Amino acid sequence: MTNAYNIVLASQSPRRKQLMEWAEVNFDVIAPVTDEAFPETMPVEEVPVHIARNKALAVKDGYDYNRYDIQSPIVAADTIVVLNNQIIGKPESRNDAIRILSSLSGKRHQVITGVVILAGEKEVSFADITSVWFHELTEEQIIFYVDKYEPYDKAGAYAIQEWIGVTGIKSIEGDFYNVMGLPVSRVLQALQTL
Repeated sequence: MTNAYNIVLASQSPRRKQLMEWAEVNFDVIAPVTDEAFPETMPVEEVPVHIARNKALAVKDGYDYNRYDIQSPIVAADTIVVLNNQIIGKPESRNDAIRILSSLSGKRHQVITGVVILAGEKEVSFADITSVWFHELTEEQIIFYVDKYEPYDKAGAYAIQEWIGVTGIKSIEGDFYNVMGLPVSRVLQALQTL
């Protein structure tokens, strides 16, 4: 697939990079360092869009973006895991990862990815929601996964494409790739509208 302007992926995530590569899109990566804070009163569905917008703006206002055409789209995303309307972030430690996965065991949670695409003065933004159901996980399974895969950089302390996704997830409703971190087909449709 070709595009008139080079796309800039505003992400440090190797999974988002891999998904864009699978889509055979021409893109470069500029990984901004941004504050991921958000207002406490913000509805949970708006949180990842808010964070993604901050990432996109950090790239647009940054020095590295100067070498691109002003219409070159910037794609930014942020993914959160939500259980009982509470956001579950990245685990702070081994024990925290075990605690998070124990809380997800046998339950349904939502994975929400907020996407913001900036192109010149235009902006497209949306949140994509996927529901994920885990089987009841044993303590042994959880400890095995945490110790082998060290999911400390992942919201919800897991990656669906790893062992725990293959063995521990009962079902999903929505976009599988959204759970990996980017609803690629929806992103591509949004880019075409720009």
